Amino acid sequence: MSLKEAATAVRENAHAPYSNFKVGAAIRGASGKIYAGCNVENVAYPEGTCAEAGAIAAMVAAGETRLIEAYVIAGSPTPVTPCGGCRQKLAEFADGDVRVTLATTGGIEQITTIAELLPGVFNAGHMAS
Repeated sequence: MSLKEAATAVRENAHAPYSNFKVGAAIRGASGKIYAGCNVENVAYPEGTCAEAGAIAAMVAAGETRLIEAYVIAGSPTPVTPCGGCRQKLAEFADGDVRVTLATTGGIEQITTIAELLPGVFNAGHMAS
C-alpha cells in the first residue's frame, strides 16, 4: 500500500461531526512501515487530535522514532498544510529534507519538505546550555 492509499483510506475513518472536515495522514517510518492517522474531533474543540499527530503516535507506539516521508490529504479545494503544532511534531521525528506531500481528494498534490513547512524549527539544539 502506498502512502497516498493509506492516507486516503484512513481519512474515511475521521471523526469530524462538527466541522465535517476529514483529514488523513500517512507516514513512512525509517523501517519502511507505513503508519496512518485521521483527525478526531471533540466537542471541546482544543481537545481533538490532528491526523498527523495520530500517525506519529502510531509510529512511536510501534517502537519507531524516525519518519522518512509523509502524505496528508483533505477534502479541500487546495492542499492543506499541517497546523503549526503538527509541523513541529513532524519535525521532531524527521530531518528537514523529508518530503511531505499535501493533497486534495480531487487529485491535486503539492510536494514540500519539513524545512519548508517549518523554517526556524525549534529543536533539541536550543535546549543545550
